[in-house]
Amino acid sequence: MAENDQRQNFKVPRFSKGTVSWRSPSNIALIKYWGKKGFQIPSSPSLSMTLSKSFTETSVNYFQSPEPGNISFEFYFEDKENLYFGKKIFTFLESVAEDFPYLKKLHLRIHSRNTFPHSAGIASSASAMSAIALCLCSIDQKIKGVESENEDFFRKASNIARVGSGSASRSIFGGFTSWGKIDSVEETSDFYASPVKTRIHPRFQNLCDTILIVNKNEKMVSSRAGHRLMAGHPFAAARVVQAKQNLTGLIRVLENGDFDGFISIVENEALTLHALMMASNPGFILVQPATLSIIQKIREFRKQSGASIVFTLDAGPNVHILYPGKETKLVKDFIGDELICYCEEKQFIDDVMGGGPQKLI
Repeated sequence: MAENDQRQNFKVPRFSKGTVSWRSPSNIALIKYWGKKGFQIPSSPSLSMTLSKSFTETSVNYFQSPEPGNISFEFYFEDKENLYFGKKIFTFLESVAEDFPYLKKLHLRIHSRNTFPHSAGIASSASAMSAIALCLCSIDQKIKGVESENEDFFRKASNIARVGSGSASRSIFGGFTSWGKIDSVEETSDFYASPVKTRIHPRFQNLCDTILIVNKNEKMVSSRAGHRLMAGHPFAAARVVQAKQNLTGLIRVLENGDFDGFISIVENEALTLHALMMASNPGFILVQPATLSIIQKIREFRKQSGASIVFTLDAGPNVHILYPGKETKLVKDFIGDELICYCEEKQFIDDVMGGGPQKLI
């Protein structure tokens, strides 16, 4: 019997019901994911740092559907039914239904909440989709009568999360994580993310991330639309070469503790990301005057003080400031004295490197 036939004929054990719950963090890409080939396959590799305090908690109650054969679910965000995100989750569940042969025989009641505000410069899709993927994989194990969060479990969860959001594939793991096949780095894949295997220098083991909120509004151009504009981009081929070189270079830096090298690569990646946006057709600009002022202030402060401080940007105007934990007071004083005036409503978010998802139920 063909594999697809086996999936279709998979029988959900009678009275299958239960609850699973996961907490999954967001991450900040240091080597940027921008551009796709095929369905949710990255054009070039990326590498991120998993966060700790910025996470999504998702619980899923599952039971047999009164109308088997179709995707059946409810989605609540912060205890309120959210139809906008519900549409995205429906598309996601339809896309992964073949990987979970019982999915269309169950009804899912999904409750989700974030510890950070939406559109605050933190990748909410990464934490949200990775949390749902982990819940689906846990339901999968419960129905099959096995429960073991081993390497295969997390690899499958990363693959499933990728379908909902490319960056979500990296949130399945803690610390530094890469996604995208690159021949010079072992155990990398286009279909799931992998923890960086090299020994991380102590200088990079307790990095902090303070996110300065320049603008809390929704982006004018979504990341999904931005990815599409990389098809036929005049600099697309060069970007693939650059990303691979920067990723292998960053892994060496993480191992040898060269913070100047870290600054050079991470800031180059942030500016390259936005340069690619501006050079798209049509081009678009997500940085704002305050973003550029913050960047200039960081560079001046670093030159004057010698502080180990580096900026990076996501696909938006808000600025992430990375620095070792031992320099927290110095950096926080700098933010209070020089940068807080550029933040909308003087808002910023403090976070640190995290260890990855946590199973709650």
